[in-house]
Amino acid sequence: MKKIFVLLFISLYFASCSDDDNNSGLSPASTTLSFSHNWNGTPVSNADFNTIQFTNENGEMLSIERLRYLISDITFTTTSNEVLNLNNYNLIDLTNGTNLDFSLGTQIPPGSYSNVSFTFGFDNEDNSQNYLDLNSASFNVPDMLGGGYHYMQFDGKYIDNTNMEANFNYHAIRAVDNPGMNPTFPQDTFFTVNLGAVTVSGDTTLNIEMNIAEWFTNPNTWDLNQLNTVLMPNSAAQIQMYQNGQSVFTLGSVSQ
Repeated sequence: MKKIFVLLFISLYFASCSDDDNNSGLSPASTTLSFSHNWNGTPVSNADFNTIQFTNENGEMLSIERLRYLISDITFTTTSNEVLNLNNYNLIDLTNGTNLDFSLGTQIPPGSYSNVSFTFGFDNEDNSQNYLDLNSASFNVPDMLGGGYHYMQFDGKYIDNTNMEANFNYHAIRAVDNPGMNPTFPQDTFFTVNLGAVTVSGDTTLNIEMNIAEWFTNPNTWDLNQLNTVLMPNSAAQIQMYQNGQSVFTLGSVSQ
């Protein structure tokens, strides 16, 4: 149904353009979301993995060993509040350097957009579906925790308060209580990332930056000695991840 809406939106958009419209004569644009990663401004790639070299807000030194996360439902909102919602998703895997560039696959009408956004993870409707590629990637959440899919898997090691290396598994999912046959969900923990206004005049790349350090910073200063592993059944920890995630993504440059 969403795909039909996308095609209808594009058809109506061009049908409504007058001859003297600034967009008349412009071809639909191919748009790509390109994801980069940093630690408080220092670029991070998989070449930086498996070495304890990052310091979080709480003062703990840590390494990154795996980082992959899901985005979905990319949305373009026009200045007249028409919404173009793309029913797609992408599993970004920094560990293997895959899917860092995500072509939307739909031709975006040229023009000024008041906001471009995406969902971190899946909303509840999308999370209830079955995705063969995510199954193959072992991105599933166990049924006893509500099923569906991870929003993020972020793993590494840190120096604990006994000066020893210890593991952390910062895994984001839908917050769940009462794991087992009848889990309950205290609140949604997927969230919308608003990138702001963008003008599309031709083929466009939106460069989106993830500051990995922000997962440990704001508004909750993360203490890895307290919250390190077995976080998936911990709904309070999941809600703190949701809160910290609000400041993780920003729109960098726009290339056309």
